[in-house]
Amino acid sequence: MARRVFFSFHYGRDIWRANVVRNSWVTQDRKSAGFFDGSLHEAAKTNSPERLKAMIRAQLQGTSCTVVLIGRHTASRPYVRYEIAESRSRGNALIGVRIHRIKDASGVTDPPGENPFARSDAMGFYAPYVGLQVPIYRWNRDHGFQNLGDWVERAVRKQRNQG
Repeated sequence: MARRVFFSFHYGRDIWRANVVRNSWVTQDRKSAGFFDGSLHEAAKTNSPERLKAMIRAQLQGTSCTVVLIGRHTASRPYVRYEIAESRSRGNALIGVRIHRIKDASGVTDPPGENPFARSDAMGFYAPYVGLQVPIYRWNRDHGFQNLGDWVERAVRKQRNQG
């Protein structure tokens, strides 16, 4: 069964890498991929924080899992923290996928970033216990193209069993 997934990431820095992950399902049918993208796209650009938060809440509707794409500066992004907090409050399963080793448009990789689940609330307060419960994979090393759907399914089932 394909799951509707919300992808959270640092838009400005990691859009290229994020699109590699977000679009990986389009070369497979949804059932084979195990997921499809239910997150914000480029049309979501706005200068109003309240409007953007409303758009995030709307895009989270109907999703069962939030995949946080972890790049070099993801953990410091306030909207990523907001998306994690909203996802938790809605009961979404959470997983992290490290994308720093995916080459950007210039063919450059990044050093790894901080774990965004270590400070997961919208105000940036640290909650290190959350990070212990969230599986974090590496896109390249853990063969994300082939396995993302399985990671999502595993996280959703675990969340439902705990809930």
